Amino acid sequence: MKKIGITGQEGFIGKHLYNTLSLQKEAFELVPFSKEYFGNNQQLDAFVSQCDVIVHLAAMNRHESQEYIYETNVNLVRSLIAAFERTQSKCHVLFSSSSQEEKENRYGQSKKEGRQLLAHWAERNNAPLTGMIIPNVFGPFGKPFYNSVVATFCHQVARNESPQIHVDGNIKLIYVGELVEEIIKKIRTGIFEPDCVVPHTAEVNVSQILELLEGFKATYQENGTIPDLKNRFELDLFNTYRCYMDIQNHFPVHFTQHADPRGTFVELIRLNTGGQVSFSTTVPGVTRGNHFHTRKIERFAVIKGNALIQLRKIGTTEVLEFRVSGDQPGYVDMPVWYTHNIKNIGEDDLYTVFWINEFYNPEDPDTFFENV
Repeated sequence: MKKIGITGQEGFIGKHLYNTLSLQKEAFELVPFSKEYFGNNQQLDAFVSQCDVIVHLAAMNRHESQEYIYETNVNLVRSLIAAFERTQSKCHVLFSSSSQEEKENRYGQSKKEGRQLLAHWAERNNAPLTGMIIPNVFGPFGKPFYNSVVATFCHQVARNESPQIHVDGNIKLIYVGELVEEIIKKIRTGIFEPDCVVPHTAEVNVSQILELLEGFKATYQENGTIPDLKNRFELDLFNTYRCYMDIQNHFPVHFTQHADPRGTFVELIRLNTGGQVSFSTTVPGVTRGNHFHTRKIERFAVIKGNALIQLRKIGTTEVLEFRVSGDQPGYVDMPVWYTHNIKNIGEDDLYTVFWINEFYNPEDPDTFFENV
């Protein structure tokens, strides 16, 4: 079992990596990290001494002073190297650099110099280093106006704001989940590479990103229809967008019920993509679910009985609660990385229809159990 430490574990990429490694307890033990360690040699040394692998993600992306960004990022690397030397550590270091290394900005220059400093340390001490040169990263929970244009546009579009395109440039992107897979693969193999270029998985113009997001808003957020997701990038972008919506106030969405002397008719879902539909009955007092997905789109539609649907974002304590009744049928969609359940809080059987965007595959279920 490898002991893994992640500097910047509370950041955008760090949190995704930490949460994903937490699902693989049989292979990895996580060593907790706090940003305060960089200001305390004793704590930093204790952290370094425990780790077989350190993924160095801690960095500053934006600040009004370019020079401050540069100095901060380089000093973080210097502090880490000093701790390696004090503790004589030869742990495998994975350093997160950027495709901006060759650009004329101090952020890119700080990442390039940080990688070079670590390469000199690794060479002097015969230590393993993987210097990952990473393209632009997007995904759920990125910070708007800080992590990426995708995070900013998602935040603005979901809130009926009007994003501005200043330069309609071409962007090379990788989804945060794909990047995490790459990092874990390198941890597992133990193969080190000081100049490791991580390939991008999508290449689009800024205007194309905005067009897709505005389409998601019109099709899904305003009309409840699952859009036609033509490829992995569009699926990842859609799941990213859903996490920027005001979930608490958006759900439950109530269906339109048509009644005549024969009874009632309710349209449950309109979708421009595939998937699997199922239904369940749940006896009073019973709870189903308590799991989460990292890529699947899922809808719970209550058509009879009384249900309490609960959601909680992984790594947080706030629980969102939605009461849905067959008297006013409605649905709640499950964002990725939110553990969720449904409980029959009525006195009669609960009838629920479930839709999910891919067939169940026991070899790759994308279903991780955790109580809400």
